[in-house]
Amino acid sequence: MKHTYTVTGMTCNGCRTSVEDKLNAMDGVINATVNLEKSEAVIEMAKHINIETIQKALPEKYTISEKNIFQAQKPLAEMPKSDLQQLLPLFLIFGYITIAAILLNYNPWNGSSFMLDFMGLFYVVFSFFKLLDLKGFPESFKMYDPLAKVMPIYGLVYPFIELALGILFLMRIQIPVALVVTLIILGITTIGVTKTLLDKKSIQCACLGTALKLPMTKATFIENSIMIVMAIIMLIG
Repeated sequence: MKHTYTVTGMTCNGCRTSVEDKLNAMDGVINATVNLEKSEAVIEMAKHINIETIQKALPEKYTISEKNIFQAQKPLAEMPKSDLQQLLPLFLIFGYITIAAILLNYNPWNGSSFMLDFMGLFYVVFSFFKLLDLKGFPESFKMYDPLAKVMPIYGLVYPFIELALGILFLMRIQIPVALVVTLIILGITTIGVTKTLLDKKSIQCACLGTALKLPMTKATFIENSIMIVMAIIMLIG
């Protein structure tokens, strides 16, 4: 017998593999396949296994529930979202940060101060979303960041590094140090993003943590590039 379930909490292929392995290791499961994009698990069982037992076999960050008829039909009725639609939250946040930085410096206009406020707000806002799921973020981040792959602890402290940089920029403390650190950490991430895009891998972007499921696209590369360019301009200036 086959049953289809909805699985929430998965943010990357690593999560998908983890869930799939846990399900296949259960007694009574003949075969289990997990689809990350549909947040779905199809389990073939030798005998019926109740949902409570299945849930206990999975780590706490994942929630599995039975898929009812309405849920099963819903994907057929909905058109797949384009990259632009999926990235709307990112563009909105980016727009709000830009407008806020402009309003803080428009009268009189100060370009250098604008860039410092922009980078400060960028880091504070983006670190907030990463901190919403501090356990899940490192797993998604290491899928494309080279340093996080070899040093898992880096993914855990990265949101706090961003928060600290945001405070330094907004309070105008140790700006040269903050700019150099920005070039290093975003430079490393951009290398990973570029490789992911060139390899045409389909993974989720962790720039806004795991709270918002965003695909890895050129927008992520552009976002990092803007911050890097600003940091270079400020250092030269």
